[in-house]
Amino acid sequence: MGFEIFDLAGGGLRGVEKGMRLAIYPGSFDPITNGHVDVISRAASLFDEVLVAVAINDAKQGLFTMEERVEMIRAATGRFPNVKVVAFEGLLVEFARKQGAVAVVRGLRAVSDFEFEFQMALMNRKLEPAIETVFLTPREEYTYLSSRIVKEIARLGGPVDAFVPGPVVEGLRKRLRMGG
Repeated sequence: MGFEIFDLAGGGLRGVEKGMRLAIYPGSFDPITNGHVDVISRAASLFDEVLVAVAINDAKQGLFTMEERVEMIRAATGRFPNVKVVAFEGLLVEFARKQGAVAVVRGLRAVSDFEFEFQMALMNRKLEPAIETVFLTPREEYTYLSSRIVKEIARLGGPVDAFVPGPVVEGLRKRLRMGG
């Protein structure tokens, strides 16, 4: 299955009706964790539409390809009818403006996340005052999770089933040749 990449020259998503409150949850999601899914669930209950926007970052070499990440996220979020998944490149606020978003959703796990996220929220507000940043916290059992930690556990042969959705477990097993 393919995926669409939205750039600044492209148009907005089809299917988002005028007047609907669209939020964008951006990230690299390499891979998506249960903490990410929890934040997506919370955002889906607050907004009419949530667009999980997988950022293309040529400076970062991911474990999974863009297409693999998009497909894993779609599989993990398929139960949320108001969630869509796309890849995007370029400036987040430009992408959000083009989509007609009212908010950018960011997850906060711990106080250590706050400083960076706060700076980004203020910069995004300066660039586009009409788009709010909404901080959501995952359930307590996910506050220690990060994609980086999950990949490290998987590389060392540890179990990751409790940390990531099933399709990600399978993807990690195939990519890293993990045991059963």
